[in-house]
Amino acid sequence: MPWKDFYTTSDEIGIRDSEIVWPAGQQMALGLTVNLNPAGTGKGITAKDLACPTWHYGLNEGLERFLSLFRELGIRATFATPAVIAESYPDLIDGILADGHEIAAQGLYGEDPALLASGVEAEHMDRAAEVLTRVTGAAPKGWFALSRPDDRAATGCATDETIALLKTRGYTYFGNGLADDAPYYWVSDEQKGEALLALPYYYHFDDTFFLMFPREGTGLERPQALLNNWRAEFRAQYRRGRYFNLCVSPARSGWGHRFDNLATVLREAMAHPGVWAATGAEIAAHWQAKHPVETGLKLAPSIWQDYEDSLS
Repeated sequence: MPWKDFYTTSDEIGIRDSEIVWPAGQQMALGLTVNLNPAGTGKGITAKDLACPTWHYGLNEGLERFLSLFRELGIRATFATPAVIAESYPDLIDGILADGHEIAAQGLYGEDPALLASGVEAEHMDRAAEVLTRVTGAAPKGWFALSRPDDRAATGCATDETIALLKTRGYTYFGNGLADDAPYYWVSDEQKGEALLALPYYYHFDDTFFLMFPREGTGLERPQALLNNWRAEFRAQYRRGRYFNLCVSPARSGWGHRFDNLATVLREAMAHPGVWAATGAEIAAHWQAKHPVETGLKLAPSIWQDYEDSLS
Protein backbone atom coordinates (compact mmCIF):
# COMPACT_ATOMS: atom_id res chain seq x y z
CA MET A 1 0.00 0.00 0.00
CA PRO A 2 1.25 3.56 -0.48
CA TRP A 3 2.49 4.89 2.85
CA LYS A 4 0.31 7.83 3.87
CA ASP A 5 2.67 10.18 5.71
CA PHE A 6 0.86 12.58 8.04
CA TYR A 7 -2.42 10.82 7.33
CA THR A 8 -2.23 7.36 8.80
CA THR A 9 0.68 5.37 10.12
CA SER A 10 -1.20 2.16 10.77
CA ASP A 11 -3.85 0.41 8.66
CA GLU A 12 -6.77 2.25 7.11
CA ILE A 13 -9.10 1.78 10.08
CA GLY A 14 -8.61 3.92 13.17
CA ILE A 15 -9.34 2.52 16.62
CA ARG A 16 -13.05 2.06 17.25
CA ASP A 17 -14.78 4.03 20.00
CA SER A 18 -15.78 0.80 21.74
CA GLU A 19 -12.15 -0.34 22.00
CA ILE A 20 -10.98 2.72 23.96
CA VAL A 21 -10.82 2.29 27.73
CA TRP A 22 -9.67 5.01 30.11
CA PRO A 23 -8.55 4.52 33.75
CA ALA A 24 -11.17 3.77 36.41
CA GLY A 25 -13.96 3.74 33.85
CA GLN A 26 -13.50 7.39 32.90
CA GLN A 27 -15.44 8.58 29.86
CA MET A 28 -12.68 10.44 28.01
CA ALA A 29 -9.16 11.86 28.28
CA LEU A 30 -8.46 15.60 28.22
CA GLY A 31 -4.95 16.68 27.32
CA LEU A 32 -4.00 20.29 27.99
CA THR A 33 -0.78 21.50 26.36
CA VAL A 34 0.73 24.79 27.50
CA ASN A 35 3.10 26.14 24.86
CA LEU A 36 6.09 27.95 26.39
CA ASN A 37 7.75 28.72 23.06
CA PRO A 38 7.70 32.44 22.16
CA ALA A 39 9.51 31.96 18.82
CA GLY A 40 7.80 33.63 15.89
CA THR A 41 9.66 31.73 13.18
CA GLY A 42 11.19 28.33 12.54
CA LYS A 43 14.64 29.66 13.35
CA GLY A 44 13.78 29.40 17.01
CA ILE A 45 13.83 31.76 19.97
CA THR A 46 15.71 35.03 19.55
CA ALA A 47 16.55 37.89 21.92
CA LYS A 48 13.75 39.88 20.28
CA ASP A 49 11.24 37.14 21.13
CA LEU A 50 12.31 37.17 24.78
CA ALA A 51 12.04 40.97 24.93
CA CYS A 52 8.43 41.02 23.72
CA PRO A 53 6.13 42.61 26.35
CA THR A 54 3.41 39.99 25.83
CA TRP A 55 5.93 37.25 26.56
CA HIS A 56 6.85 38.86 29.88
CA TYR A 57 3.19 39.26 30.73
CA GLY A 58 2.60 35.63 29.84
CA LEU A 59 5.38 34.35 32.08
CA ASN A 60 4.12 36.35 35.03
CA GLU A 61 0.43 37.25 35.23
CA GLY A 62 -0.61 34.87 32.45
CA LEU A 63 1.18 31.81 33.84
CA GLU A 64 -0.03 32.45 37.38
CA ARG A 65 -3.63 32.69 36.14
CA PHE A 66 -3.17 29.40 34.31
CA LEU A 67 -1.74 27.61 37.34
CA SER A 68 -4.44 28.96 39.64
CA LEU A 69 -7.17 27.77 37.26
CA PHE A 70 -5.59 24.33 36.90
CA ARG A 71 -5.37 23.99 40.70
CA GLU A 72 -9.02 24.98 41.02
CA LEU A 73 -10.13 22.31 38.53
CA GLY A 74 -7.65 19.57 39.41
CA ILE A 75 -6.11 19.56 35.94
CA ARG A 76 -2.60 18.27 35.31
CA ALA A 77 -1.20 19.88 32.18
CA THR A 78 1.82 19.33 29.95
CA PHE A 79 4.12 22.30 29.45
CA ALA A 80 5.88 22.02 26.08
CA THR A 81 9.15 23.80 26.86
CA PRO A 82 12.18 24.72 24.77
CA ALA A 83 15.34 23.93 26.73
CA VAL A 84 16.55 27.54 26.62
CA ILE A 85 13.35 28.65 28.38
CA ALA A 86 13.77 26.07 31.14
CA GLU A 87 17.37 27.14 31.67
CA SER A 88 16.50 30.83 31.67
CA TYR A 89 13.52 30.58 34.06
CA PRO A 90 14.27 27.71 36.47
CA ASP A 91 12.12 29.18 39.27
CA LEU A 92 9.06 29.16 37.03
CA ILE A 93 9.77 25.56 36.06
CA ASP A 94 10.01 24.63 39.75
CA GLY A 95 6.59 26.18 40.34
CA ILE A 96 5.05 24.27 37.45
CA LEU A 97 6.47 20.97 38.70
CA ALA A 98 5.37 21.69 42.27
CA ASP A 99 1.77 21.72 41.05
CA GLY A 100 2.13 18.25 39.53
CA HIS A 101 2.40 19.26 35.88
CA GLU A 102 4.73 17.78 33.29
CA ILE A 103 7.65 19.49 31.55
CA ALA A 104 8.03 18.07 28.06
CA ALA A 105 10.70 19.01 25.52
CA GLN A 106 10.11 21.39 22.63
CA GLY A 107 13.54 21.53 21.05
CA LEU A 108 16.64 23.40 22.14
CA TYR A 109 15.36 26.79 20.93
CA GLY A 110 11.92 25.73 19.65
CA GLU A 111 13.48 25.53 16.20
CA ASP A 112 12.37 23.79 13.00
CA PRO A 113 14.82 20.93 12.32
CA ALA A 114 14.19 21.30 8.58
CA LEU A 115 16.17 24.55 8.76
CA LEU A 116 19.19 22.88 10.42
CA ALA A 117 22.22 21.45 8.68
CA SER A 118 22.40 17.67 8.35
CA GLY A 119 23.11 15.98 11.68
CA VAL A 120 22.44 19.06 13.79
CA GLU A 121 18.94 17.94 14.81
CA ALA A 122 20.38 15.04 16.82
CA GLU A 123 22.92 17.33 18.47
CA HIS A 124 20.23 19.85 19.45
CA MET A 125 18.02 17.04 20.72
CA ASP A 126 20.78 15.77 23.01
CA ARG A 127 21.56 19.25 24.32
CA ALA A 128 17.87 19.90 24.99
CA ALA A 129 17.56 16.66 26.97
CA GLU A 130 20.65 17.48 29.01
CA VAL A 131 19.35 20.94 29.94
CA LEU A 132 15.83 19.78 30.79
CA THR A 133 17.11 16.87 32.85
CA ARG A 134 19.41 19.17 34.79
CA VAL A 135 16.74 21.80 35.42
CA THR A 136 13.83 19.47 36.25
CA GLY A 137 15.70 16.55 37.81
CA ALA A 138 14.24 14.01 35.37
CA ALA A 139 14.62 13.22 31.67
CA PRO A 140 11.69 14.44 29.56
CA LYS A 141 9.32 11.73 28.37
CA GLY A 142 7.52 13.71 25.68
CA TRP A 143 8.67 15.79 22.72
CA PHE A 144 6.66 18.51 20.97
CA ALA A 145 7.26 20.20 17.62
CA LEU A 146 4.35 22.62 17.70
CA SER A 147 3.42 24.79 14.75
CA ARG A 148 4.30 28.48 14.82
CA PRO A 149 2.69 31.69 13.55
CA ASP A 150 4.78 31.41 10.35
CA ASP A 151 3.83 27.77 9.76
CA ARG A 152 1.35 28.08 6.90
CA ALA A 153 0.37 24.42 6.93
CA ALA A 154 0.08 24.42 10.74
CA THR A 155 1.68 20.97 10.89
CA GLY A 156 4.63 21.62 13.19
CA CYS A 157 8.13 20.56 12.32
CA ALA A 158 8.64 16.84 12.81
CA THR A 159 9.67 14.20 10.28
CA ASP A 160 10.16 10.44 10.31
CA GLU A 161 13.81 11.16 11.12
CA THR A 162 12.71 13.20 14.15
CA ILE A 163 10.59 10.30 15.39
CA ALA A 164 13.42 7.81 14.85
CA LEU A 165 15.82 10.02 16.85
CA LEU A 166 13.29 10.35 19.68
CA LYS A 167 12.72 6.61 19.84
CA THR A 168 16.43 5.82 20.11
CA ARG A 169 16.73 8.40 22.90
CA GLY A 170 14.06 6.80 25.05
CA TYR A 171 11.17 9.22 24.58
CA THR A 172 7.80 7.58 25.24
CA TYR A 173 5.63 9.85 23.11
CA PHE A 174 5.48 12.60 20.51
CA GLY A 175 3.04 15.31 21.53
CA ASN A 176 1.45 16.70 18.37
CA GLY A 177 0.51 14.04 15.88
CA LEU A 178 -1.91 14.85 13.07
CA ALA A 179 -3.13 11.45 11.92
CA ASP A 180 -5.98 10.62 14.31
CA ASP A 181 -8.20 11.92 17.11
CA ALA A 182 -7.00 9.17 19.46
CA PRO A 183 -3.40 8.26 20.34
CA TYR A 184 -1.71 6.25 17.57
CA TYR A 185 1.71 4.96 16.54
CA TRP A 186 3.84 7.04 14.17
CA VAL A 187 5.93 4.64 12.09
CA SER A 188 9.47 5.86 11.47
CA ASP A 189 10.62 2.69 9.67
CA GLU A 190 7.97 0.53 8.01
CA GLN A 191 10.35 -2.33 7.20
CA LYS A 192 11.59 -2.66 10.77
CA GLY A 193 8.22 -1.88 12.31
CA GLU A 194 9.71 0.93 14.41
CA ALA A 195 7.19 3.41 15.80
CA LEU A 196 6.58 5.94 18.57
CA LEU A 197 3.27 6.77 20.22
CA ALA A 198 1.83 10.09 19.07
CA LEU A 199 -0.82 12.12 20.90
CA PRO A 200 -3.33 14.00 18.71
CA TYR A 201 -3.09 17.71 17.97
CA TYR A 202 -5.08 19.94 15.63
CA TYR A 203 -4.47 23.63 15.05
CA HIS A 204 -8.20 24.48 15.25
CA PHE A 205 -7.82 23.98 19.02
CA ASP A 206 -4.54 25.93 19.33
CA ASP A 207 -4.82 29.57 20.38
CA THR A 208 -1.86 30.54 18.17
CA PHE A 209 -4.04 30.54 15.08
CA PHE A 210 -6.96 32.45 16.55
CA LEU A 211 -5.37 35.02 18.83
CA MET A 212 -2.50 36.15 16.58
CA PHE A 213 -4.07 36.32 13.12
CA PRO A 214 -2.95 37.80 10.85
CA ARG A 215 -0.65 39.32 13.42
CA GLU A 216 -0.95 40.35 17.03
CA GLY A 217 -2.54 43.73 17.72
CA THR A 218 -4.45 44.20 14.47
CA GLY A 219 -7.83 43.69 16.10
CA LEU A 220 -8.58 40.68 13.92
CA GLU A 221 -8.13 38.05 16.63
CA ARG A 222 -10.96 35.52 16.81
CA PRO A 223 -11.39 34.38 20.41
CA GLN A 224 -15.08 33.52 19.99
CA ALA A 225 -14.35 31.21 17.04
CA LEU A 226 -11.73 29.43 19.13
CA LEU A 227 -14.14 29.03 22.05
CA ASN A 228 -16.75 27.63 19.66
CA ASN A 229 -14.24 25.09 18.36
CA TRP A 230 -13.19 24.02 21.86
CA ARG A 231 -16.78 23.53 22.99
CA ALA A 232 -17.91 21.65 19.89
CA GLU A 233 -14.95 19.29 19.82
CA PHE A 234 -15.14 18.57 23.53
CA ARG A 235 -18.80 17.61 23.22
CA ALA A 236 -18.07 15.33 20.26
CA GLN A 237 -15.12 13.59 21.90
CA TYR A 238 -16.90 13.25 25.23
CA ARG A 239 -19.88 11.61 23.57
CA ARG A 240 -17.61 9.15 21.76
CA GLY A 241 -15.30 8.56 24.73
CA ARG A 242 -12.13 9.50 22.91
CA TYR A 243 -9.44 12.19 23.44
CA PHE A 244 -9.39 15.96 23.23
CA ASN A 245 -6.37 18.26 23.31
CA LEU A 246 -6.26 22.03 23.77
CA CYS A 247 -3.03 23.93 23.16
CA VAL A 248 -2.66 27.36 24.77
CA SER A 249 0.06 29.87 25.55
CA PRO A 250 0.04 32.17 28.61
CA ALA A 251 1.22 34.98 26.34
CA ARG A 252 -1.97 34.63 24.29
CA SER A 253 -4.71 33.10 26.43
CA GLY A 254 -3.51 34.73 29.65
CA TRP A 255 -5.20 38.04 28.83
CA GLY A 256 -8.62 39.33 29.96
CA HIS A 257 -11.50 37.91 27.93
CA ARG A 258 -9.18 35.36 26.29
CA PHE A 259 -8.46 33.86 29.69
CA ASP A 260 -12.18 34.02 30.52
CA ASN A 261 -12.83 31.87 27.44
CA LEU A 262 -10.24 29.29 28.51
CA ALA A 263 -11.61 29.24 32.05
CA THR A 264 -15.14 28.88 30.72
CA VAL A 265 -14.43 25.88 28.50
CA LEU A 266 -12.32 24.10 31.13
CA ARG A 267 -14.90 24.63 33.86
CA GLU A 268 -17.64 23.35 31.54
CA ALA A 269 -15.53 20.33 30.59
CA MET A 270 -14.58 19.38 34.14
CA ALA A 271 -18.22 19.64 35.24
CA HIS A 272 -18.88 16.56 33.10
CA PRO A 273 -18.48 13.26 34.95
CA GLY A 274 -15.62 11.02 33.89
CA VAL A 275 -13.18 13.52 32.36
CA TRP A 276 -9.60 12.37 32.93
CA ALA A 277 -7.46 15.52 32.71
CA ALA A 278 -3.94 14.12 32.79
CA THR A 279 -0.44 14.88 31.54
CA GLY A 280 0.84 13.63 28.22
CA ALA A 281 3.13 11.16 29.98
CA GLU A 282 0.23 9.74 31.99
CA ILE A 283 -1.99 9.40 28.93
CA ALA A 284 0.84 7.82 26.93
CA ALA A 285 1.63 5.30 29.69
CA HIS A 286 -2.01 4.25 29.93
CA TRP A 287 -2.38 3.91 26.16
CA GLN A 288 0.80 1.87 25.80
CA ALA A 289 -0.41 -0.48 28.54
CA LYS A 290 -3.88 -0.95 27.00
CA HIS A 291 -2.88 -0.76 23.34
CA PRO A 292 0.80 -1.81 23.11
CA VAL A 293 2.62 -1.41 19.84
CA GLU A 294 2.59 -5.20 19.36
CA THR A 295 -1.20 -5.18 18.98
CA GLY A 296 -2.01 -1.51 18.41
CA LEU A 297 0.17 -1.08 15.32
CA LYS A 298 -1.13 -2.81 12.19
CA LEU A 299 1.30 -2.44 9.32
CA ALA A 300 -0.46 -4.83 6.97
CA PRO A 301 -3.34 -3.17 5.07
CA SER A 302 -6.78 -4.49 5.93
CA ILE A 303 -8.70 -2.79 3.11
CA TRP A 304 -6.21 -1.48 0.57
CA GLN A 305 -5.25 -3.79 -2.28
CA ASP A 306 -2.51 -3.32 -4.85
CA TYR A 307 -3.04 -4.32 -8.46
CA GLU A 308 -0.52 -4.74 -11.25
CA ASP A 309 -1.39 -1.47 -12.93
CA SER A 310 -1.96 0.55 -9.73
CA LEU A 311 0.07 3.72 -9.18
CA SER A 312 1.33 2.54 -5.79
